[in-house]
Amino acid sequence: MLKRYIAIFLISLATYSLAQNPVSKAQDSIEIARDSIKNAEFLKNIGNGYLPIGFFDLDLRYLIKFNQYEGFRTGLGGITNDLFSERYRVNGYAVYGFKDKRYKYSIGGGIRVNKASNTWINLSYTDDLRETGSSTFLTDKRFFTFFEPRLLNINLFHRHITKAISVQHKVSNHLLSETQFSTSKINPTYNYNFVLDDESYNTFDISTAKLSLQWSPFSKFEVNGDKVVVTKDGFPKFTLQVTQGFKSVFGSDFNFSKLDFRTIQQFEHSNDAKTTMTLVAGIAGGETPLTHLYHAYPNNITKETILQRFSVAGLNSFETMYFNEFFSDKFSTLQLKHFFRPFKISERFKPQLVLISRYALGDMKSISRHQGITFNRLNHLYSESGFEINKLLLGFGLSFAYRYGAYHLPNFEDNIAFKFTFNISL
Repeated sequence: MLKRYIAIFLISLATYSLAQNPVSKAQDSIEIARDSIKNAEFLKNIGNGYLPIGFFDLDLRYLIKFNQYEGFRTGLGGITNDLFSERYRVNGYAVYGFKDKRYKYSIGGGIRVNKASNTWINLSYTDDLRETGSSTFLTDKRFFTFFEPRLLNINLFHRHITKAISVQHKVSNHLLSETQFSTSKINPTYNYNFVLDDESYNTFDISTAKLSLQWSPFSKFEVNGDKVVVTKDGFPKFTLQVTQGFKSVFGSDFNFSKLDFRTIQQFEHSNDAKTTMTLVAGIAGGETPLTHLYHAYPNNITKETILQRFSVAGLNSFETMYFNEFFSDKFSTLQLKHFFRPFKISERFKPQLVLISRYALGDMKSISRHQGITFNRLNHLYSESGFEINKLLLGFGLSFAYRYGAYHLPNFEDNIAFKFTFNISL
């Protein structure tokens, strides 16, 4: 618990220090304008998670993190920028976990074959950890926070050594695509066996092909020089991803299919308030091990009292759902948030109230295939509601959530999640 709070403090302190970088004041008006542009560009890069150093952009994601398996994880990584080449790029990282005492790394690169459609062919080799049950979309634009709240408490990881080739292609300004073929050697770091046809696998090889599409039909764009920039981030947005696992291809052990979908809707109100709705769904069929199935992004640790479970609330996680409580081969979640207009108590103190409701539903057909780990089915509606009061002090706020409905627990305290939040804008 102490290590977790130290990690939160260190990362948050670094975040606040970077966010408070002042704009230098020059006497000459032209220099002021230039400095403002440079600072705006610098903060934009920082907000995207990069620190430009010449022809190389240092990736801030790898500087310091903390989780239950690796403890503190620190390292360096980055990607070359246009000063290096507008056609070629090289990226990679190397990190070290102090608790598991292992190095992890990735090396890759890409070549742009068409500038108009921003088509890139990429290659990568990665030896790292991944959270079991997590699911991501290839086409997601880079999402960066100075620390990831859920990561502090995750303990269920699997090691993967993955070789991948992918093609990024902009079909139109509104439609982005990415196709990837990869082979992976999977080794769970926990006690797990996948039983299939009287054979038990505790390590396995997987070869997959993925196609991901991101459609933003209501966003608006304009040409700025030789670049297309977003002038209006329109809603709703839709993302679809199809995954196919191939048995016996490059030694792969399983044949399975997955379909993942997400849509995000946002309503802007006249009083500076807004409402967001996020629907996520996924289904997996065939011979799918637990590593490639789904959880509903839980964010509650298994401790006896509310204060022992006090940690950091996530951005889109279920705060009252315990880690490793549910796994599913098909699931859907709906999250509703209403952001009230910030309370302007002073120019620097503007806390904001957010009302939140979350719902999840899923199922698991063949629990008996997954041995060595205990979990529940999510075949009834999971419900939680609560609120956040954000930006009370230096970006910190408070969060409260209550679990009710089909999965309400007998002990009243076990249904409550009381945490703090961290939100800061660059």
